[in-house]
Amino acid sequence: MTTLSTTLAKRLEDPRLFRQYAYVNGKWTHGEGGREEAVYDPATNEAIGHIPLLEAEQITAAVDAAEAAFVHWRALRADERCERLLAWYDLIQANREDLATIMTLEQGKPLPDARGEVEYGASFVRLFAEEGKRTYGETIPSHIPNASLGTIKEPVGIAAMITPWNFPLAMITRKAAAALAAGCPVIVKPAKRNAVLGAGAGRTC
Repeated sequence: MTTLSTTLAKRLEDPRLFRQYAYVNGKWTHGEGGREEAVYDPATNEAIGHIPLLEAEQITAAVDAAEAAFVHWRALRADERCERLLAWYDLIQANREDLATIMTLEQGKPLPDARGEVEYGASFVRLFAEEGKRTYGETIPSHIPNASLGTIKEPVGIAAMITPWNFPLAMITRKAAAALAAGCPVIVKPAKRNAVLGAGAGRTC
């Protein structure tokens, strides 16, 4: 795995935000055998980083890890999940300039637009953090005398997500925040062009 490019090293306040690994089961990991693919700045054609290419066995392990995490995550109260998502929101806001810079360098979006997408993406995290506390059921009129019917909403399992190249941050937060707020762990596969900012070749939360 290559080191941080000179361009990024000069422009990022916190270089730790730039990751060239997949995040699986709480750890940053690389592909077996060192297989990777370069990510290029479309403006200069400079390789700004590399992403790991995970093997089938590693993808299966990521699914297994997400399944194991589901037991704990679904058991959290809605307000507890809300607190964790709001912490994510705060981290995005605290690092919004670096995130916008990475997005521009890897995807080509003008910097003002990238800044706007960071705000846009963060808004989904805050929205679903709060909406997760209002996952109400329904009361249904019954056809049986002296009886009542109702529904409750429960998390059902892992959410697998594939995101597009043109909104690399916002489309991840829009999907992942909703699933996490509902109690479902996620696996994200971003477009290759956005893999450094998004999630490497595979990520689970």
